[in-house]
This record gives sequence, structure tokens and C-alpha cells, in this order.
Amino acid sequence: MPTTATPTAFLLDESCFWHGGGNYAFLAPVGGLVQPIQGGLPESPESKRRLKNLLERTGLLAELVTRSAAPAHEEMLRRVHDGAYLKEFKRLSDAGGGELGERTPFGPGGYEIAALSAGLAVEALRMVLAAEAHNAYALCRPPGHHCLPAHPMGFCLMANIAIAVETALAERRAERIAIVDWDVHHGNGTEAIFWERGDVLTISLHQENNYPRPSGGVEARGAGAGEDYNINVPLLPGGGHDAYLYAFERIVQPALARFRPDAIVVAAGFDASGVDPLGRMLAFGATFKEMTRMLMQSARELCGGRLAFAHEGGYSELHVPFCAHQVLEELSHSTIHAPDPLESRIGGQQPTRRQIAFQRGLINEMAEFFLL
Repeated sequence: MPTTATPTAFLLDESCFWHGGGNYAFLAPVGGLVQPIQGGLPESPESKRRLKNLLERTGLLAELVTRSAAPAHEEMLRRVHDGAYLKEFKRLSDAGGGELGERTPFGPGGYEIAALSAGLAVEALRMVLAAEAHNAYALCRPPGHHCLPAHPMGFCLMANIAIAVETALAERRAERIAIVDWDVHHGNGTEAIFWERGDVLTISLHQENNYPRPSGGVEARGAGAGEDYNINVPLLPGGGHDAYLYAFERIVQPALARFRPDAIVVAAGFDASGVDPLGRMLAFGATFKEMTRMLMQSARELCGGRLAFAHEGGYSELHVPFCAHQVLEELSHSTIHAPDPLESRIGGQQPTRRQIAFQRGLINEMAEFFLL
């Protein structure tokens, strides 16, 4: 990579924190006997805003190249999303808000905010492919990996990463791109969008049978030109640090090496945290940092270090900032470190040796199934 490339790019926009989550109490619509609660949906701006605050407090933000981006325009959006869906989304957004799918409420201006969130991902990948950054992190909100072409779901209103990837391919900035999704929930939207594509490898590590159900089984391998270009790695609930790193060693890194992408994009959810309300896994800051290190190694060996991250889920307002901070520490090679305040607590709840051996056995079986 050219020495003139900038350090790690960090893309964010205050407007994304202003996306409204509708009238929910956790995951239930308010009404009848369901009393409103402060904050509404677990997908709130606070985990992301607190990440920005933590970066400022530690000084790491000053080491990053921070900027916003232009919203994804209609041509970019239509490469992924159905025109009728976009039209109705825009109509409701202009009328004050609404809901079109499953747990995907939005307020006035929701369409524009979602397009901006997608635009941050587009710009992160563009900067990496143009060698304007060594790597990049887009603080996207709303998230995107559950969104289907014509049906939003799971807090996701536009498929941020898919839009970024399709834009890069359409502009001939790349020919083959790999997506690695470590969000605790299956990246069903990304899978569906690239199901029959051989130029995009999709890998999803997720808690088995969490959300959406039924979805994310190992047997889902893609179809047509995309057969064998979709890899699902369902991990048992309670899987911890070792499960994720062993899955990376046995499945993710070999699959990337076989595919040899021009760039790697990461769907960076932090809901595998040991205290996340929507997951039952036992990851902590060091887990995400080590997965980042392994992806950086693969990117260096395969595609000149071209690596872009887009923020997805993660619903612990305390823990998400520390987990994401460690990702950015690794990406930027910074000496600034924010210790994970829950590492000892979550680390003390890791699986037993017998459970680790059992989980490793399942991962080995999956690796053999994928011929890795």
C-alpha cells in the first residue's frame, strides 16, 4: 500500500444518532398492557455516541481521520433495493415516520438518515480501495445486515454493506469482495442479496437459532453462480472467546485465502458481548480485538491490507464502546488502550474445557463440510 495513505479513517455523522426508534418497549410495541419504557427499542443511539465519547476521552479519536460522507444516492440504493420499497419508505418518512417491516420503525427524515448511514459504509470502502486510508471504520446507524431488498427487519432499513459492495463493484474499483459478519445475529439480508453471486463471499458467524429464525444453517451455501460462496458458522449459545477465535482460525481465514478478495468488509456487531440483552454469547473486548488482528493479517496477505468495517448491532450501552474501541486500537496500531471494565467478569464465565473441546469439534466438522 502506498506510504501516502492516511491512517485509519473513522466515518460518522451526528445525524445518524438522531434516527428515531418508534413506540416500543424493548421488542414489544407499546399498547394494551405493554407500558412504555425509557429508551424504547434496544437499538438506541447511546452505544454509538458513547463510543465516540470514549474515543475522545482516551485521545484515540485524534489519531484517526474523522469525517462524514454524502448519503447514498438513489442509483446506489436501487442496485440493492426494490424501487417500490424505496418509494414507500420515502413517502412515510416525509409524512412523519412509520414502520414497513419487522421491528424497523423510523421517524421523520428516517429515509435520509438511513441513506446517510449507507453512505458512510460506501465512503469507508471507497477510501480503502482508493488507498486513501490503510483501513476504515464506518459508525453506521441504523444498521443494515438484516435488510432484504424489499423488506426491512431487525432494526435495519437499508443494507449498508451490500450497497457499499455493489457500488464498489459497479464502479470497477474491485472485482471480488469478501464480507465477514461477526454480529451475534445471522446476516440474512446480506446472504439473500448475494445468494447467487460468485464475486462476493459472505461469511456469517452468529449464535445458533437466535435471530432471525429459521436462518443461518451451515447447509445454506448459495445457489447458481453463488454456490459455495455463502458460509454460515452457527455457534452454540454460551460460546466465548475461544469459540470465535477458533472459528476464525479454522474457517474464516482459510475461506478468505481460498477466495482471494480484492477487499474485506466486516459487519462489526458487538452483540456477542457477554452482557448484551439480545445475545447469549461470552465475547469481550479482547475477542473483538483479536478477530480484528486476524482479519488484518488476512487482508495484508491477500489484498494489500484493504479492510473496511461497518458498525452493526450491539445493545449494551456500557460494553459496546469498549469493545469497539479495542477494534479501533488494533486497526490504527495505537498505543492508547481502553481496558474493558467487564473483561474479568465475562472472562470468569467462559466455557469449561469440556465445553470448549465440544465446540471446537463442531467447528472442525463445519470446516470439513466447507472443505477448508
